[in-house]
Amino acid sequence: MKKIIYTPDAPSPIGPYSQAVEANGMLFVSGQIALDPVSGELIQDDIETETRQVFSNLKAILEARGLTFDHVVKSTVFVADMNQFARINAVYAEYFSGEETPARETVQAAALPKFVNIEISVIALIGNG
Repeated sequence: MKKIIYTPDAPSPIGPYSQAVEANGMLFVSGQIALDPVSGELIQDDIETETRQVFSNLKAILEARGLTFDHVVKSTVFVADMNQFARINAVYAEYFSGEETPARETVQAAALPKFVNIEISVIALIGNG
């Protein structure tokens, strides 16, 4: 069985998908972009601000299920420009650092939804972290 997770503290899905799905003790969080959940506007002042908004959206969804970034076991980072990797990685390290960071891949994509510069999805273990 699966359970759909939704919070108004993160952007509503812009397509036929859920913010997150809980199944078999895991939470699968859909890719988040830098949409402000209140205004619906994209936050794209610079790559650092954009990345922090993505993490804010991820955090809200995790918290809706009572989880934190400590529960995350896997992340997928999609970027529009791999030349921004170091700047993105510096912000990423604000949320994931130390010896227990999640597994991750970073992929450059030709285009992302709404032509954003970054999108991140995560998988978290429930009741572990």
